[in-house]
Amino acid sequence: MKTTIRVAGPGDEQAVAGLLGVLFRELSPTDAIDDQRLLEPVRAVLAMPTVHAILAECAGRPVGLAMLNECAAVYAGGVFGEVTELVVLPQARSGGVAARILDRCADLGRERGWTRIEVGAPEQPAWARTLAFYRREGFVEIGPRLKRPL
Repeated sequence: MKTTIRVAGPGDEQAVAGLLGVLFRELSPTDAIDDQRLLEPVRAVLAMPTVHAILAECAGRPVGLAMLNECAAVYAGGVFGEVTELVVLPQARSGGVAARILDRCADLGRERGWTRIEVGAPEQPAWARTLAFYRREGFVEIGPRLKRPL
């Protein structure tokens, strides 16, 4: 079946929340993730002019998603994009969907004049396959990403 890749718009909040729920449950299987509770943060984030959701659909059903944020830093030479979430449903993996999503992210970045796109890969070595995928797609490692909860 043909997969379409597009920028999500109004009315796509449920699809975005559902795909993010799949991602969060996979990354943190012991956490209780409720897609309905994700709806409000999804609405708030999608309303931001510097956030873009790239949605993949097959036969009208959502199968993949990237959340892309516009950032700025001197080290990056100005404005750039950051992929903060990327997920493809298990049944749609290994078919090029994620690569096509990242290609659309790159197209959007070029349209907006970004210098680059960055992504934080999940914890290694548990997610080595994910890191290998990003490397195949042209990403190069620039160091680990850490977080400090506030």
